[in-house]
Amino acid sequence: MSSIRVRFAPSPTGFFHIGSARTALFNWLYARHTGGTFVLRIEDTDKERNSEEFLNVIYDSLKWLGMNWDEGPGIGGDYGPYRQSERDPIYREYIQKLIDAGRAYEKDGAIWFKLIGERHEAYDDHRKKTVTKVKAAPTEINDLIRGRVERVEDEDFVIVRSDGNPVFHLVNVIDDIAMKITHVIRGEDHLSNTSKHVELFKAFGAPVPHFAHIPLILKQNGPGKMSKRDQGALVEEYQRRGYIPEALVNFLSLLGWNPGDDREKMPVEEIIRLFDLSGVNQSNARFDDKKLAHMNMAYVLALLADDFVARAKAYFTKHNVFAAGAPDEAYLREVLLLSQPKIKGIEDLPAYTAYFFTENYAIDAKVRDKVMSKGDPKTRLQELAGVLKTADFSSDLAIEEAIKTLAAAKGLGFGDYQAVSRLAVSGTNVGPNLTGMFRVMGRERVLSRIERFLAAA
Repeated sequence: MSSIRVRFAPSPTGFFHIGSARTALFNWLYARHTGGTFVLRIEDTDKERNSEEFLNVIYDSLKWLGMNWDEGPGIGGDYGPYRQSERDPIYREYIQKLIDAGRAYEKDGAIWFKLIGERHEAYDDHRKKTVTKVKAAPTEINDLIRGRVERVEDEDFVIVRSDGNPVFHLVNVIDDIAMKITHVIRGEDHLSNTSKHVELFKAFGAPVPHFAHIPLILKQNGPGKMSKRDQGALVEEYQRRGYIPEALVNFLSLLGWNPGDDREKMPVEEIIRLFDLSGVNQSNARFDDKKLAHMNMAYVLALLADDFVARAKAYFTKHNVFAAGAPDEAYLREVLLLSQPKIKGIEDLPAYTAYFFTENYAIDAKVRDKVMSKGDPKTRLQELAGVLKTADFSSDLAIEEAIKTLAAAKGLGFGDYQAVSRLAVSGTNVGPNLTGMFRVMGRERVLSRIERFLAAA
């Protein structure tokens, strides 16, 4: 294992955002690519907003996406505890170090970090008061994605609030020092904080980690960063909808990173092999739910039969699709595999396959009017029923040949029988391959539906 140590440090104050998932992913990929260590650290010091429910969502989402952590809650490690709410003694020790070194002082009940530089009083028009300004040297940040960045901190800043709670900047740096984090990979919106962090690292006499500020994810329509309120922003939504987690990982990896060619669909092992911070873009990435849906469809189509059936059945169970009782296992498997090449996602399956599992299916009125207005569909259906009574139902090809033979004998084409028979047995004009549908439903069910439709026509 290499000496590289990265961390993902979410706050359990809401559902798991797609941007947080992408940040976790880039850290995880870098750790796996370099043979380093991926640390999960929970920033749960906001007692009013923190929730164990949201914390469990973070754990569950990371596991669902396949992002296993090497150190952190539930696993442990040499640098715990891994929840900030349990690390207060460590923070107090570090705060005292700053005070003893003359780099922190108390004012107005809070503890402030003291910058080094020439100090002078100046009136702040915005705050309408006199403040102490510090003429300090620019803070250099050698960002692995942004390049060299200079920031100037010109005022001391609070590191412990008047209520005794240390601020984000301080605990973030202390944890990174104590956990020996070598690379801080986070969103570009944190770049404005980094100069404060660098100054704190220096004040503690600790090595400054490598920083890599990854591009923001922009909302799908309009300007601005994607927020938790935007459509498609929450990871749990994709879990609920039966998305393939590998598809979401693949999609997220390409939001701000380029593998160096035009490939899009890649197994995670290949993404790990190719991933490096040098391939991360500086420009922001725009979220595209259509592209994600297309990626998911590609993964659905590529699933092996047993895997697809297992995922589909799990989705059906989770959403209580068969409330009245589950169908025969072999029949369900055949229906699912017949549908796999035609659907865009597993979430489409309940509606797409509904008529396979009930005789009380609706007939689409618009489709019926359209189909029954052309030629002599009722006669065609009567002719087909006669043939299907003795046709070989053992394969799609055998059923197809029987229909084609009938059509040729009548001087017609396969299509003259297709639309009306599909309408009769499914109530609609879309669905899987017709002959496959006949084979899976079986002779008795198909003939029964055709006869019932003819009686009502």
